[in-house]
Amino acid sequence: MGSDKSYKSFIRGLLYLLPSLVILGVFQFYPIIKSLDMSFYIRYNYFKDVVHQRGFGNFIYIFNDNQFRIALKNTFIFALGVVPASIILSLGIAVLLNTKIKLRGFFRSIYFLPFVTSVVAISIVWRWIYHSRYGLLNYLLGLVGIYPIQWLTDPKWAMVSLIILSIWRGLGYNIIIFLAGLQNINLQYYQAAKIDGASKWNRFRYITIPQLSPTIFFVSIMSLINAFKVFDEIFALFDKRPGPLNSCLTVVYYIYDQFANQYKYGVASAAVYVLFIIILFFTLIQLYIGRKKVHYD
Repeated sequence: MGSDKSYKSFIRGLLYLLPSLVILGVFQFYPIIKSLDMSFYIRYNYFKDVVHQRGFGNFIYIFNDNQFRIALKNTFIFALGVVPASIILSLGIAVLLNTKIKLRGFFRSIYFLPFVTSVVAISIVWRWIYHSRYGLLNYLLGLVGIYPIQWLTDPKWAMVSLIILSIWRGLGYNIIIFLAGLQNINLQYYQAAKIDGASKWNRFRYITIPQLSPTIFFVSIMSLINAFKVFDEIFALFDKRPGPLNSCLTVVYYIYDQFANQYKYGVASAAVYVLFIIILFFTLIQLYIGRKKVHYD
């Protein structure tokens, strides 16, 4: 009798979940499986949906493609430029916003606003800020005697401009996460440290950082994954181009170009799974390090 009741409950729950499962199956699981299959297409008639030959030719192609190597290099440079700086800045701002300062709620909203704003709108504003002749940034640099910089047209500065924009845009999300972690730290730790004569730096080093280690670990993983997936900012900031002389060509932009412009669907699918393996590899490394260093009390 009990087993019949459990079976009916299972069926009822499955029916409740069915609409979501159908949507996930059609728009998530099927594309994943299909793109994996397409990555092995060598000869394929896209009009008749007939595969004549499968193999590893697409993977061999991308690793011999100079554009893909440039995309990999640029992606790693971008991640190294964005992730550490974003974590340090957002943690510092979160610590300040966690203190008893005036207009604390206002500043929290201001910092979070870029994260929920359209990338296109943000990029339009930053294109004006980066303008070589009339931009605000070059105007401020001119006040201290620095000549105008070609932020968006010079290959040497294009990646720097992209990194600055990405750090600024991602601060809000990281700050909110860090604030949530800071507010979960027991204040008695700080009170005991003050009684023992610990300085602000020592309280931050020996109390805040260890207690916040799970949050730092989470933010680092999310920041790294988002850095490897960067595309929208490039597409909008450089007017649908991967920067001057491909200076901001990333792996995701390479995938987009192969799929939407070159119509090499098999190559694009193969690049997707190479990117997936890279992200999985670094995520597993972070999980391994985090398992040793992060302690959940």
